[in-house]
Amino acid sequence: MIDRQFWKNRRVFLTGHTGFKGSWLSLWLHALGARVTGYALAPPTVPSLYELAGVDRLVASVISDVRDGSALTRALRDARPEIVIHMAAQPLVRESYKLPAETYAINVLGTVNLLEAVRGTDGIRAVINITTDKCYENREWLWGYRENEPLGGFDPYSSSKACSELVTAAYRSSFFPPDRHGAHGVGIATARAGNVLGGGDWAADRLLPDCVRAILAGRPILIRNPQAVRPWQHVLDPLSGYLTLAQSLVKDGPAFSEAWNFGPDDDDSRPVEWLVRRFCQAWGGDAAFEIDRAVHPHEAGTLTLDCTKARTKLHWRPRWDLGTAVDSIARWTRAYRDKQDLRVLCLGQIEEYQRRSDEG
Repeated sequence: MIDRQFWKNRRVFLTGHTGFKGSWLSLWLHALGARVTGYALAPPTVPSLYELAGVDRLVASVISDVRDGSALTRALRDARPEIVIHMAAQPLVRESYKLPAETYAINVLGTVNLLEAVRGTDGIRAVINITTDKCYENREWLWGYRENEPLGGFDPYSSSKACSELVTAAYRSSFFPPDRHGAHGVGIATARAGNVLGGGDWAADRLLPDCVRAILAGRPILIRNPQAVRPWQHVLDPLSGYLTLAQSLVKDGPAFSEAWNFGPDDDDSRPVEWLVRRFCQAWGGDAAFEIDRAVHPHEAGTLTLDCTKARTKLHWRPRWDLGTAVDSIARWTRAYRDKQDLRVLCLGQIEEYQRRSDEG
């Protein structure tokens, strides 16, 4: 459960705050009363949730690159955070085929730079590196991957995130070992989430953003890999896991300094075609889709997560099923189309989500 009192006036340093997930987390932290410093490049898409919801007016924003270690260290020291959440990344599988070297530079060396900055900054108590479910060596199993499964990655993106996990583990063992927590005071964890969905995602080559663009343009949705199964979840589900994990790291760093999965219930690991069909139903009207028969780069066919550890040790669980998530995205998209106040809408969805969480 998210402790509202815990976050009040808590100093948080968030990399990647201009992205889709980072914008949602910035809004949530602001609603909880945290004092957020964001560090990222300019918003990666036009339009962007960051600009549509006026996130820049709610956080102290540093527009810079995680590949610039000196700038990152200065920003971290100036912010004097207690909690660091590292989200900055090149987050797209298909983009990693086009720009593999840049993907590794951002996702691996960016993590090294962040952890080096943490080493040189006093007062930090918790660090969470956000990676991905794709960091596992995917064997196309029908059951979910657990945190102790081998890391791997077919494509540069997935591989780079596995590398980021290994970098984090090495820094934890070498510089922030849990058995010497009394000396350094820092708890470091990684978080692996599945395919997140939510209003305000405009990234290229992602399923729901592609659906939204097609719907708003009045054309059929074109889908690749219709039978590919993913652990779909609304963005607020893993974000609630990150917030819960941060609380736990501050309270007992040695007990929680490890890797964590945050995924949906088993019933919400669904094929691509099911999700698109459900979105068309939520939108209504003449929404429709077609199968793209072109040849595309390799993407995994089946990938699911086992989140038993987070459920047991963090008492975390997803709150919105996939149908609820899709309905919320349809509402958000209509609000965008109708030029409503999107910050108010996002904060309303966050409050709705947290109310359900508080009710248990």
